Amino acid sequence: MSFVSMPRQDLLLAIDSLAQEKQIDREIVIESLEAAIAKIAKHKYGEEFNIVANIDRKNGAIYVKRLFTVIQSPESAGEEYDAGTMLTVAQAKKYAKNPQVGDTVEDALPEPEFGRMAFQTAKQIMTGRVRDAEKGRQYEEFKDNIGDIVSGVVKRIEFGNVFVDINGKAEGYIKGTELIPGERLAVGDRVRALIMDVARSNSGPQIFLTRTHPMFMEKLFVQEVPEIYEGIIKIKSVSRAPGSHAKIAVETQDPSIDAVGMTVGIKGTRIQPVINECHGEKIDVILYSEDPAVFIVNAMQPAKVAKIIVDEDTRTAAVVVNEDQQSLAIGRRGQNVRLASQLTGWNIDVMNEAEEQERRAKEFKEKTELFIRGLDVDEMIAHLLITEGFRTIEEIAFVDIAELESIEGFNPELATELQNRAKAYLEKIEQDYLDQGHKLGMADDLLGFDFIKRPTIMQLGAAGIKSLADLADLASDELIEILGEDTMSSRLAARVVMKARELAYGITQGEE
Repeated sequence: MSFVSMPRQDLLLAIDSLAQEKQIDREIVIESLEAAIAKIAKHKYGEEFNIVANIDRKNGAIYVKRLFTVIQSPESAGEEYDAGTMLTVAQAKKYAKNPQVGDTVEDALPEPEFGRMAFQTAKQIMTGRVRDAEKGRQYEEFKDNIGDIVSGVVKRIEFGNVFVDINGKAEGYIKGTELIPGERLAVGDRVRALIMDVARSNSGPQIFLTRTHPMFMEKLFVQEVPEIYEGIIKIKSVSRAPGSHAKIAVETQDPSIDAVGMTVGIKGTRIQPVINECHGEKIDVILYSEDPAVFIVNAMQPAKVAKIIVDEDTRTAAVVVNEDQQSLAIGRRGQNVRLASQLTGWNIDVMNEAEEQERRAKEFKEKTELFIRGLDVDEMIAHLLITEGFRTIEEIAFVDIAELESIEGFNPELATELQNRAKAYLEKIEQDYLDQGHKLGMADDLLGFDFIKRPTIMQLGAAGIKSLADLADLASDELIEILGEDTMSSRLAARVVMKARELAYGITQGEE
């Protein structure tokens, strides 16, 4: 290839061809060629000069020129004076009619000849710039596709990690832990995966793929079920034990549509391709409900629930099943109840009738002891309060006094006294909590952070988290490491950190 012998229109055709082949902007190719020509010209005429090259976008003509800045005198430029890039007003008159200080004047130069070395230099510059532009295009393209499914061919496998050629455009990477347990991929296999993240690197965009994420299954259903793709049926949530068991909750606003039936398809025709893609994973399609109790009962399938008790304050649910259904409800190694909990966002306890009666008796005893201790009352009054539905001292402290007065055997004086004692007890608890926090050196903004429970806040204080800003500066995995996975799930940890950032720095989730 020789730039010198090439007709100028042929040059533009070659530029257009390269831009189309690499799928990058034509202007990037032209600018890369201009930089290459300028580099060769500098090598010929002097590195000390400010030389630029321009290619006419219409006819392909090449213009090479030196640029000079007009100054009053070398003395006026001081230490910044550069004879290669500066001219006095008198010197500049050679190139311009009426030059003024601060103007830029041009000295047209002959187009340099492209010898073998010059050609290699130009080729290297152009190749490097075009490659960088191609990497940038690939990064932008795949960055915008995070959360989408891509298809590719397994290129190589290293230490259990799979490298995928994505349609010849880029290379994807599936970590061993992001593969479905039990599946074995080989070089040349076609595989589908979800784009989890995209990062820049010197060798091009790093595209991290996953086949285990719940969204991978969600997007598979979008591809297989037209009603989901069109938005007639909506996927509310997905929980997975990859390669083993999954649950997906669906809903529709159209009462004439069977959301579960249409998702599964006649004789499983729609769900089967998803099962096959997920290496035989068993999938329960659940009907979503706004009523937490109904949703939880549905999510416990295939087990049949006899009774459910929900506590909306703590988002916990006690699911009571017959003894012959208990192992099914819990599932192998607790899998069924764990997936149901993830699907609904509720903590679910499974028990049979006998265990439920034992639990109720234990709760009754604990509440009785709490009321006796906190309100300084006898057992009979404590039992009356529990029978009337009071579960905490907070409820007694802030309930309408008329509700207490309406309890059989209570009068206005007793109701007022009980409420005063409840408030006094809560004030003492509050003061003890603040005193304990201040002893640990904790700031009031963290002590007043009511997004998580107080024992958890104390745990943070003992671990060196002293203020809301300290909490906001944590990553969610750091928060889980401090509190333990049993205390804090990854989803809740992310919500806690975001709430702390919102309060401490005014950063909303959208801005983050």
